[in-house]
Amino acid sequence: MEKYETKSIIMGRKKKLDPEDTKHPFFISLFDMNDPHKSGQAPKDIIDFELVDRVDIKGFNVSYLLGGNDIVVNDLEYIEVEIDDNFRVFINGKQNK
Repeated sequence: MEKYETKSIIMGRKKKLDPEDTKHPFFISLFDMNDPHKSGQAPKDIIDFELVDRVDIKGFNVSYLLGGNDIVVNDLEYIEVEIDDNFRVFINGKQNK
């Protein structure tokens, strides 16, 4: 499990590399401000996964951005990210509510 200090994240899937594959590339972008989708600023870091089948998000208030199919999580202190052998990503951490 990796721990990342961050104020907010945007996460989402990318287009499949192989149209026959059931899994998607997945990303988590890390930012030092809330509502990064409104700022136009580049992320401070991006965590990329080549193939993901499922993402489990535990204990966060999230916003789903319909325009880009992305999820935003604000007011974070940190996140912890882990991927298992079944192509599942687990995300948890601490959010100031």
